[in-house]
Amino acid sequence: MNSMLLDKVVAPWIASSFPVIRIVLFCLVVVGAIILILTTLFQNEDANSADVVTGKQESYYSQNKGGSRDSKLKLITIITAIAVVVCVVLYLVSLLIYKG
Repeated sequence: MNSMLLDKVVAPWIASSFPVIRIVLFCLVVVGAIILILTTLFQNEDANSADVVTGKQESYYSQNKGGSRDSKLKLITIITAIAVVVCVVLYLVSLLIYKG
């Protein structure tokens, strides 16, 4: 019944494109998950996590590692995680709007 209401309100080409949109969103989520796994595995352990206990000061390199490989991997991880969450939400919204 919900799809009949959508067909009356929305153009037929939009209603027929929802399955394609879902497939594209699902593929984006899968690719994003693979990227998240790889970037997480390639990141080094945080060697400064024990510094809280020992009281060791940060070196000049650790303060200015904005251009290092680890910081780039962390940035890619954050951006990919946000993109995956957005794709999952859009997928669920498309399921709620059109169940066909």
